[in-house]
Amino acid sequence: MKIALLGYGKMGKEIEKISIERGHSISVIIDKEDDVKSLIDSDVAINFSTPSSAVSNIKLALDSSIPIISGTTGWLENYNEIVEYSKNTETLNDIFLIFSLVKKNKIDFIVQKATELGVKKIFPILTKRSSIRDINMNRMYAIAREASEQSNRISIPEISDLQTMQALLKKWDKNRSI
Repeated sequence: MKIALLGYGKMGKEIEKISIERGHSISVIIDKEDDVKSLIDSDVAINFSTPSSAVSNIKLALDSSIPIISGTTGWLENYNEIVEYSKNTETLNDIFLIFSLVKKNKIDFIVQKATELGVKKIFPILTKRSSIRDINMNRMYAIAREASEQSNRISIPEISDLQTMQALLKKWDKNRSI
């Protein structure tokens, strides 16, 4: 694994030592005065910088689309800023999924894989031939949330209430193709 070290004090040096011992490599080391614009050659970033540089380091990792672990304390008053910033760095696919109800375990699989693939909106549809007639929306949302976490996705897809295709088409944006 290629690790970006953000902060090179005692902890940064210790992480470097342990990482190399375990067969990983250090792709970049960023310390106080360094001006790095991207972590593109890294698989993960580990932040043990000062509180004053933690927020910019976390944003740098988000901009580079790599996961970050922050061991720095003292920056949490900026937590909401980071949450909002992270929402703006995720590239959302403008893909909607419309599917007819199938057996419960298949619905779970569909929601999980659609989420992992970056679907923005999921529409479960009730048809005459649907094998089940009702779904647990809380379960679908929980599966989507877990799949988002597992795939390092920041957002969770919007899941529409169960409806018929006719009802969906009545509300469908005329400027959007199906």
